[in-house]
Amino acid sequence: MLLHFDDEAPFAGSLAQAAGLEPRQVQRHRFPDGELKLTLPVPLPPRVVVLRSLHHPNEKLVELVLLADAARALGVRHLALVAPYLAYMRQDKAFHPGEAVSQLIVGRLLAERFDAVLTVDPHLHRIAALEEAVPARRSVALSAAPLIGAHFAARTPRALLLGPDSESEQWVKAAAGDQLDHAVCTKKRSGDHDVRIELPAVTLRGRHVVLVDDVASTGGTLIECARRALAAGAARVDAAVTHALLDTEAEARLAAAGIQQLVSTDTVPHSSNRIGVAALLGNALR
Repeated sequence: MLLHFDDEAPFAGSLAQAAGLEPRQVQRHRFPDGELKLTLPVPLPPRVVVLRSLHHPNEKLVELVLLADAARALGVRHLALVAPYLAYMRQDKAFHPGEAVSQLIVGRLLAERFDAVLTVDPHLHRIAALEEAVPARRSVALSAAPLIGAHFAARTPRALLLGPDSESEQWVKAAAGDQLDHAVCTKKRSGDHDVRIELPAVTLRGRHVVLVDDVASTGGTLIECARRALAAGAARVDAAVTHALLDTEAEARLAAAGIQQLVSTDTVPHSSNRIGVAALLGNALR
């Protein structure tokens, strides 16, 4: 059985079909003081998959704690979480005294309640594998990079995929495969909104450039990279990300910087969604 919430019903339907599961909705009631009451469908089978993408994560984490503990009380023996977007992964160390290392805290919270955790392109920089952050019995990180590459290879086979920094190299290389050219910029960040980009030593003049990264939130890195690519003679600049966490103001800034199209996967609902990951996740669940 696949348990899901009402706001993810369409994605749950696609995932259930891809994985061969029965989708059932968890009912939510909000009390006047903001507390939540969840009602799970009964009876539950011994093995249950839960779908919850963790953008706007704080309330959703409370939902997962309530759901997981209730499911165990109802006899579920194996509980798996599918979180297409997994939040709280960026803070993987204490950069200043007193900072909470949220990656370890949230990862442990999930691992204590779910036997398996499945996600797409988690924001891991200083650790090698997802199980270091989420020490569940099984933690699986899939990548949507090949899907992004296939999307552009079918439409603009001469595109140059460009990563904004060294951290994006893994996604750019996987997206390009043996079909598209790729290169990586160098990024120097002085703050959340203060980013300086140095272009790689490749010819951009006349090229269709696609900026590729895992996450876009403020859009600052993509904006600076786009401006420099256009100044270097790029004929067109698009952007592609796995997780689009941008608001409408950030989208407007991307367009003002010369990015003609933003493409994202549907791990996070957004107007730029063009690439579905339900089949990717469903095959992994099978």
